[in-house]
Amino acid sequence: MRKIRIMEHMSLDGVIQHDDSDGFAHGNWTVPYRTPAGLAAVVEAFGSPFDLLLGRRTYDAWAGFWPQAGESPMASGLNAATKYVATHRPESLGWGPVQDLGADILAGIRRVRATDGPDLIVCGSSTLTTVLLDQGLVDEVVVLVYPVLLGRGKRLFSDHAAPRELAFVSSQATPTGVLLNTYQHVGALRP
Repeated sequence: MRKIRIMEHMSLDGVIQHDDSDGFAHGNWTVPYRTPAGLAAVVEAFGSPFDLLLGRRTYDAWAGFWPQAGESPMASGLNAATKYVATHRPESLGWGPVQDLGADILAGIRRVRATDGPDLIVCGSSTLTTVLLDQGLVDEVVVLVYPVLLGRGKRLFSDHAAPRELAFVSSQATPTGVLLNTYQHVGALRP
């Protein structure tokens, strides 16, 4: 059985939005904190090999960038990974290798998770992240916390996410102060 691991870049106040949609003014907020050492830590956290479990918006955004990003450990890993996508438009999936999860997304995720293969990494895809946690399908959460406060923007977890308990596994700091915090998913928060 494969593990499902959530990996998110997040501001100190919980914002994961990176695009300039909806009037969001801080689309490139992670750029000043990127270093070769930070990239190496992220590549290590992804593991090798890995596959991707993505929502459609994240898949589309990445499909427009990573195939043209040139050679790097991150680009090579993402381009080689099989992308399992939650979508209602499977005929338009062009960045491969790729498979849609089918009409019943949870059944599709469970089917893929039950197979042999590399870990499934979820990035972006905040709606999918919440559903996976609610269903108890997440094994690990890796949050890359940047030392910035953005005030507004799309957050990792919505106000409607069920309370969850996570167990601390490890923390690593990059030279620019980004923290890679790893947690194991325990389950529903106990009163």
